[in-house]
Amino acid sequence: MNDKLYSITELAEEFDITPRAIRFYETKSLLSPQRAGATRVYNYRDRARLMLVLRGKRLGFSLEDIKEYINLYDAERSRSDQLAHLMLVGRRRISELEQQLEDVQTTLGELRKIESEAAETLREKGIDPEKALADIQAKLTSETA
Repeated sequence: MNDKLYSITELAEEFDITPRAIRFYETKSLLSPQRAGATRVYNYRDRARLMLVLRGKRLGFSLEDIKEYINLYDAERSRSDQLAHLMLVGRRRISELEQQLEDVQTTLGELRKIESEAAETLREKGIDPEKALADIQAKLTSETA
C-alpha cells in the first residue's frame, strides 16, 4: 500500500482541488513529488502531507504554520515537538477565533439595534415595518431580474 504512486490528476480529483493548487503547494515547499520523466508522481507521504495542508487550511492556519508543522513532523521522530507546535498554533488560532466571535457578536448586536430603531421609526410614521421590508425586497428583486 505504501508503494502506490499517484498522478497530480488523481490527487486533485481525490481531494477536489485543481492540479494548479497542488503545484502551488509545491512552490511553497509543502510537497516534493518525484519525477518520472516530465511527469510528477506522488507517494503516500506526499498524499499524507497534502491531507495535512488541506486540513490546516480548513482550520484557518497559514501556509507558513502548516509548513512549520510538517517540517517538525519530518525532523522530530518522537513527535513531541510536533505536538507542542500543534498546541501552540492551535491556541493561537483559538484566540483569534474567540476574538472574531466577540467581534461578530458585537456587530450582530449593533445591527439588531439599528434594525429595531428603523422599525420603530417606520411605526411612528404609521408604516408597517414588515410590509415596508417586503416591498423593498420585491423592488430590489425586480430590478436585478
